[in-house]
Amino acid sequence: MNKLILLIIFSFGILNAIEGEHQIARLHYKGGGDWYNDQDIIPNISKFLNKTINTNFSEIQAIVTADDPKLFDFPFIFMTGHGTINFSEKDAESLRTYLERGGFLYVDDDYGLNKSFQSQFKKIFPEKDFVELPNNHEIFHCYFNFPNGLPKIHKHDNKRPQAFGIFDDNGRLMMLYTYESNITDGWSNVHNDPDNLRELAFQFGANLFYYIMTN
Repeated sequence: MNKLILLIIFSFGILNAIEGEHQIARLHYKGGGDWYNDQDIIPNISKFLNKTINTNFSEIQAIVTADDPKLFDFPFIFMTGHGTINFSEKDAESLRTYLERGGFLYVDDDYGLNKSFQSQFKKIFPEKDFVELPNNHEIFHCYFNFPNGLPKIHKHDNKRPQAFGIFDDNGRLMMLYTYESNITDGWSNVHNDPDNLRELAFQFGANLFYYIMTN
């Protein structure tokens, strides 16, 4: 498993190696939203992935902006927050190129991000729409089994949790957007979530990365 997954990671051709490890990057976006919240998210999920699916991720997060050429050094970019996002034309063009060349963006609405993100997303892919992933999609069953689809970690507006995808012309999932679930709050130590919910959040994280690396 370890050799297989590392081979798949190298096949992206866009990684950042630090002392033999690979980093997950957090997207520092403009607009005033708290892109930086819950700084232990990436260290915690990296530790879980390394233990569970035998990856070799650094527990030190990278931080990158959309217009930074270093964006292309990272196969996985993570984005979250509560407030406003603003992508410039250059940001949108860079993110589009990054995603079309094989990169992956995971966006988790931390309550209050949705309206801004939905509008800014259209700057990146004006011709595409989000597709809700059904409960039988492989991402919910590829490692751990989630028969009811995306788990709900935080109540928020008490709406049902939804996972939306953006696919390229060959059917590859380029972007995942989770709404009314707040998976990544379950990866943080600061919210005092029950152990069972945190475990579900981490398990879905394992599914996400396993699915992306094997598809």
